[in-house]
Amino acid sequence: MSAETLSDLERLLAEQDEPQLNADEYKQVFRQHPAGVAVVTFNGPGTEAVDPVPVGFTATSVISVSAAPPLLAFSIASTSSSWPALSQTGTVVVNFLDGPSAHLSTTFATSGIDRFAEAPWHRLSTGEPTLTEACARVRGRVVQRIPAGDSYLVTLRALSAQIPRTGSPLVYHDRSYHQIGGHSRLA
Repeated sequence: MSAETLSDLERLLAEQDEPQLNADEYKQVFRQHPAGVAVVTFNGPGTEAVDPVPVGFTATSVISVSAAPPLLAFSIASTSSSWPALSQTGTVVVNFLDGPSAHLSTTFATSGIDRFAEAPWHRLSTGEPTLTEACARVRGRVVQRIPAGDSYLVTLRALSAQIPRTGSPLVYHDRSYHQIGGHSRLA
């Protein structure tokens, strides 16, 4: 996100002259709001047209926007190591996770590792990387990348979906993962 865009937003908020939550208070509220867990995967830029570098990150901000047309969205911090590649790609895969695939969330949230070396994956016939253990996936075309504070809201048009299995959904709540439908707490 450009400093100018962030500065414009800060100026607008200052003009409204209202008290606001600080970052810690804001995070505390959202820790109490369970969110579904997904991993967004896509091809990174590079000269290797035959075997492009796969990129991916954990997202707990995936939302359904519209059924007609089929749109979904997620947010990503402008400081994320995945943002430079995401800012240039045209298509992504949103891999929805369930209890058995919970370990993928931790892997794709870890910095400084080869995330794909730790996860079973393959390429779709269209070339995007996808996680083999995901319980559902949506392939989407990036429609917009909207600056929002220190993040971007990325909207996608859903092009295709696969549901390899149905399972107990994985949610993130109060800094830990939980499987809905069971009473067990996952690490």
